[in-house]
Amino acid sequence: MTMIAPSILSADFARLGEQLAQIERGGAGVVHVDVMDGHFVPNLTVGPVVVKAVRRATKLPIDVHLMIENAERYVDAFVDAGANWVSVHVEALPHLHRTVAHLKGRGVRAGVVLNPSTALGSLDEILPDADYILMMSVNPGFGGQSFIPSSLDKVRRLRKTITERGLKTQIEVDGGVDARNARALVEAGAEILVAGSAVFDGGDPEAGVKKLIEAAG
Repeated sequence: MTMIAPSILSADFARLGEQLAQIERGGAGVVHVDVMDGHFVPNLTVGPVVVKAVRRATKLPIDVHLMIENAERYVDAFVDAGANWVSVHVEALPHLHRTVAHLKGRGVRAGVVLNPSTALGSLDEILPDADYILMMSVNPGFGGQSFIPSSLDKVRRLRKTITERGLKTQIEVDGGVDARNARALVEAGAEILVAGSAVFDGGDPEAGVKKLIEAAG
C-alpha cells in the first residue's frame, strides 16, 4: 500500500502533538519534517529540537528532509534527535556517497533528493546505495506550491531505471501532492507521497490522510 508522509511544515505548531495523533489515526506511515536553512533554499524552518519533540509525540517513523548546505555536518544531530529516515540533496553535497554511507552506518534509512531541474543521470552512481529517492515535484523552499506536471514522467523514468537495474530503492515524491494527482503518481512508480497542505489545511488531518490513501488506491 502507498505510504502517506504528512509534512509538518503545514501543521499548526501550537497543536502539533494533537495533529500528530490525528495523522497517526488516519493511517499515515511516516512523519515528514522539512529542514531549511535560508541558504540552500529561501526559507528557515526547524532543527533537531523540533525533531526531538516530534519523537516524543509519535510512534511513527520520522523522515527528515535536509534542505541545507553542509548537511553532512548536521546529520548526526538529527539522528540523535530521533530521525529514522534522513534525505540529503544531490545539489548540496559534493561527497554524497560518504554521507549516505554514514547515515546507513548510523542505522537510519538514507535518502537522496533531486530538485525538479536536476537530471536523473546525477543518480547513476548513488542509486544502488540509497534506500529511497525523494523526487521534488516543486522547487523546494515553501509549502503550498503547485505540482509540476513533468514530474510524473520523471518518476516514471526513475522507476524504469530502478526496475531494470534490479534495485529495491523506493521513490518518494514531495510537492503539490493531493487527491487529484496521488493515483497518477502511484501508477508512475511512487511508493511514498509527502503531503502538507492536502493533509493539514482542511482542519482535519485525520480525514486528510484518509482521503489521500483512498485517492492513491
